[in-house]
Amino acid sequence: MKGLFWIVALFGLAVAVALGARLNDGYVLLVVPPWRAEVSLNLLIVALLGLFLVFYAVMRLLAATFGLPRQVAEYRARRQRERAGLVFQDAVRFLFEGRFGQAMKKAGEAHAAGTAPGLSALIAARAAQRMRETEKQQYWLDHARTDDPRTEAATLMLDAEMANEERRFADALAALDKLQGKQGRHIAALRLELRARQGSGDWAGVLKLVRQLAKRDALNPEVVREICTQAHLALIGRQADDRKALSAYLREVPAGERGRRVVLAAARALAVLGADGEAQKLIESALEEADADAWQPTLAALYGRLAGGEQTARIARAETWLLRHADDAQLLIALGRMCQRQRLWGKAQSYLEASLSVGPTQEAHLELARLLDQQEKPDEANEHYRASALLDTH
Repeated sequence: MKGLFWIVALFGLAVAVALGARLNDGYVLLVVPPWRAEVSLNLLIVALLGLFLVFYAVMRLLAATFGLPRQVAEYRARRQRERAGLVFQDAVRFLFEGRFGQAMKKAGEAHAAGTAPGLSALIAARAAQRMRETEKQQYWLDHARTDDPRTEAATLMLDAEMANEERRFADALAALDKLQGKQGRHIAALRLELRARQGSGDWAGVLKLVRQLAKRDALNPEVVREICTQAHLALIGRQADDRKALSAYLREVPAGERGRRVVLAAARALAVLGADGEAQKLIESALEEADADAWQPTLAALYGRLAGGEQTARIARAETWLLRHADDAQLLIALGRMCQRQRLWGKAQSYLEASLSVGPTQEAHLELARLLDQQEKPDEANEHYRASALLDTH
């Protein structure tokens, strides 16, 4: 449609010019003594237009001729940039393909050609790190820092990531501290810091970071639970010889992070320190809040080993658990132990025998043998000692 419009316009212009020339009777008198020339105005106009076109063509030809060296130089530079761009693309492709030697070579060529020097240096540094060439890795990292200020943050991120992979966790944290001072914290940097603090054993820092990442939905909930569990287990282990510090720490642990392994480790540590009352409350809270899938026989067994406190109340509480977990052998052994401490010999024996009926264990046989020894029934006790020994050999 646009082309048709221009064709119609040109035809109209041609008709207008033809009519104007036909109606124009003017002339131009040129006097150059001793000559005189009388020229039609239409012819003069045509001649001037022709001279202008000739002059324009000559000037364009001269400009093209004298500008040819510059155009050739620009063409060569453009071709060089295109080739360097292809080399840079090859470097990226080789890096993702795992062909690190070729990636470092191509990145070096792109860097020498001036194509994205900072990024080229980062690619070469990553490839050198994959090939365990430490000197080249550091060489290219230094170039990445100095050649392009825009890649400073990317350089710090890569430096931290590589330091983590090489287990240089202090160096990783130092790089991330610099990054935080320049650009603040983002999720990828927090992930790297989390890994560095895990490696360096800063479990308090790990808990702080994993909670931040959990709020941003940056980690799978199962991963969050596992990392929190690892951190709490490590911190409990560090305070296992200080009852006051351990008790204070456990009071600060959120309820959502008190998984079965954390509660078990805390209860064991408290029991070793003689804090049977605190261990009792911790175990009771965990077992009473647990559903059928979260029931922990190991905690029930530990509950039966606690010697301090009011045993009768503990027996009553454990018997309420037995209503829901009648086939739990560990709970039955725990009840047998507690009844034995209270000299409830008949109940103790019945609980231990019930445990053996659920599943014979060396522990139940030994407890029953000791109980029978206390009742001065050596023959029956010896039978259970032998049964325990037979289970031990298997």
